[in-house]
Amino acid sequence: MSDAVIRTQKLVKDYVLGAETVHAVRSVDLTIERGEFVAIMGPSGSGKSTFMNMVGCLDTPTSGNYWLNGTDVSQLDDDDLAHIRNRDIGFVFQTFNLLPRATVLHNVELPLIYAGVGSRERRRRAEEKLEMVGLGDRMDHKPPEISGGQRQRVAVARALVNDPALLLADEPTGNLDSSTSEEVMGIFVDLNRKGQTIVLVTHEHDIAEYAKRQVHLRDGEIEKDFLNEPTGAAVS
Repeated sequence: MSDAVIRTQKLVKDYVLGAETVHAVRSVDLTIERGEFVAIMGPSGSGKSTFMNMVGCLDTPTSGNYWLNGTDVSQLDDDDLAHIRNRDIGFVFQTFNLLPRATVLHNVELPLIYAGVGSRERRRRAEEKLEMVGLGDRMDHKPPEISGGQRQRVAVARALVNDPALLLADEPTGNLDSSTSEEVMGIFVDLNRKGQTIVLVTHEHDIAEYAKRQVHLRDGEIEKDFLNEPTGAAVS
């Protein structure tokens, strides 16, 4: 199995819409090793969102197999998938998904509350991740009191607080201007240099250029898979 965080074998996802069957993902074989930074790209209808949902254990395949961090999660039920998501995957979304009335610190603590971690340990780990993304001085603020770029940093800290095997980012700069996008992508580059496995889903070529590898989907199949000379610098 090597040291793969993600391994798919003949992964298929079909949707039945009335009398029509939509073949969203068609027999995809993909391996992503620990420590890789991979951008998944493709036009609308390419299957990248469907593929991301399966990789993120938000959906199950019609057929084929998917191993996440060594566990075959292809046919797990909803409860088991929820446990795997909370343990092994950190999510960063375009819309931040923060609680507006909770402090930055409490937002980052949330996955640890669901995991049953005690309050003292929760606070320690949440503070550590906020320091990592440069927000040690914003812990008591609430999301409406900080900038969009800072909100996305909070979302990154929350995604990292369980020390996941995989950081999955879905269009993480979609709501940010170009300057703030560079700032956030610099954080991803820095995290990857420290060993974090990252899968980034994007339709923006300049954002994909930060990754070390690009996988392009078209019509549910892998069209291109190549190593990339990444751009961007780490953010201290």
